[in-house]
Amino acid sequence: MAETIGLIGLGVMGKPMARNLIKAGFELVVHNRSQGAVDALASESASVRSADSPKAVAENADIVITVLPDSPDVELVALGENGLIHGMRSGSLLIDMSTIIPAVSIAINDALKSVGASALDAPISGGQRGAVDGTLSIMAGGDPADFERARPVFEAMGKTIVHCGPPGAGQTVKSCNQILSSTMYAAISETLVYGAKAGVDPETIIEVLSGGSAQSRLLETKGPTMVAHQFEPGFRVELMRKDLSIAQATAKDINAPIPLSALVTQIYDRMLAHDITDKDHSVIFTMFEDMANHKVQTSK
Repeated sequence: MAETIGLIGLGVMGKPMARNLIKAGFELVVHNRSQGAVDALASESASVRSADSPKAVAENADIVITVLPDSPDVELVALGENGLIHGMRSGSLLIDMSTIIPAVSIAINDALKSVGASALDAPISGGQRGAVDGTLSIMAGGDPADFERARPVFEAMGKTIVHCGPPGAGQTVKSCNQILSSTMYAAISETLVYGAKAGVDPETIIEVLSGGSAQSRLLETKGPTMVAHQFEPGFRVELMRKDLSIAQATAKDINAPIPLSALVTQIYDRMLAHDITDKDHSVIFTMFEDMANHKVQTSK
C-alpha cells in the first residue's frame, strides 16, 4: 500500500508536483500559507485532504514533502511552533525539496532524529515546465535507505534522480548547478551581445557555436529566446539571486573561492536594483546589452 504523503507549499513548483503525485496514486495531506490554494487542489481530487498546520500534516502522513522559498521558511515549518517535529514519530520522513543552505538541512535532520524521524534534502532543477511535466532533476542528500524509500515518490515527479551523499549533499549539488547555470547564462549573454555588436547575426552565432567545442544545451535552448527578448519566467531573477547567496555563504564557510559567480551575483544585484525581479533569469542578457549600449536584433 502506498504511503500517505504530506505536502507543504503549493506555489509555482509545489502545485504541479502535487498533481503528479495524485496521478501516481498517492493520497495527499496538504497545508499551505494560503488556504485558497489547498481548496483549489482539493476540488480537483478526492485524494487531497487539508491540514491546518505543519504539525497536523506530520500527524497524518508517513512522508512529508516541503517546497518552500528559503531556509528560514523550512526551519519554521520543520522546527517551529506547530512544526513538523511536533507531529512526527518514529519512522517519519521529511523530504525537503526547497533550495536552502546545506548546513540548515543538516541541522534539521539532526533535530528530527530526536523523535525517531529523518530527513532528505532533495532540491530540484528543471523549472516550472519540469514540475508540470514530471521531468524534474532531483538531487538528494541523506541516508541511502531513506532515499530508496523515497524513490517511488521521486519517480512521480522527476526523471533524473540521484543520491548525492550524506545530509546536505543534495543542497550542495544544487548550489553547484546554480553556480554553473548562472555563469553560463552570463557567458552566453556576453558572447551574443559581443558578436551582434560586431555585426554578425546572433542566430548565426548560435548555429555555429552549437556545432563546435562551445556547444551547450543552454545555448541551444535559451540562446534563441534571449535573442528574441522572451523572458517569461521559468525561474525568476529573485530566486536565482537567493540561490547565489546560498552558494556565496557556503563558500565562505568552507573557504572555497567562487570568484566567477561572485561577479555574476553583482549583475543580479543590478537587476534587483532596477526592480527586475519577476522575469526569467535569462533576462541577464539585457544587462549586457545595456553595458554595450547595443540592442540585439536578428535578420533571420
